[in-house]
Amino acid sequence: MIAREMWKKIVKAGVASLILVSALPFFARWVVNMWAQERLYNSPISLPAQPVAIVFGAGVRGERPSPMLYDRVASAVDLYHAGAVRKLLMSGDNRFDNYNEPRVMRNVAIELGVPEQNIVLDYAGHSTYDTCYRARAIFGVTHATLVTQRFHLDRALMTCNALGIEAIGYSADRRPYRSVWWNELRELPALMNALVEVYVTQPLPILGEPTPIAAE
Repeated sequence: MIAREMWKKIVKAGVASLILVSALPFFARWVVNMWAQERLYNSPISLPAQPVAIVFGAGVRGERPSPMLYDRVASAVDLYHAGAVRKLLMSGDNRFDNYNEPRVMRNVAIELGVPEQNIVLDYAGHSTYDTCYRARAIFGVTHATLVTQRFHLDRALMTCNALGIEAIGYSADRRPYRSVWWNELRELPALMNALVEVYVTQPLPILGEPTPIAAE
């Protein structure tokens, strides 16, 4: 009888722990979302002027940007033309010879009327954490507008602000996206991983010689 009661307590404790662990990502997402609300903007007119827009990579095919990536660049270009930012920091993945997100991003921005001298490329933005870390450590960015889709902005804002950049966010949602539900779901483990990186493991990304952005 005693053993049976003990096992019941163990099972109950295990179920409670499982529920708690399962609920933690949703709770963290809610907390970060609430924190990020006052740092989000949807109009270039209402956006406080910043020296730099950080644009996050989002996939390319050859020399063509994915729809999400195109919208991120186009939204950043809108900010540039509105005078809300002075430089565009294009940060993305270039770990393979035939895969170059920053180059594609630059080409799109130039096609949309941004002078090349006002575009800065970060070829080692392999993740949101790497982009924010390198923006501060390599490019000397201390204030910035982050340009990405709404589902990603909370995590990007949390990461950049935690790493020393006073950042605000501008949503690049210019159309419906097929993968919207998958992206929202993926943000749960991605946010938990970002919290661990920022506050626990603090990994070093690829670094190099500091090259501060002139606008700063």
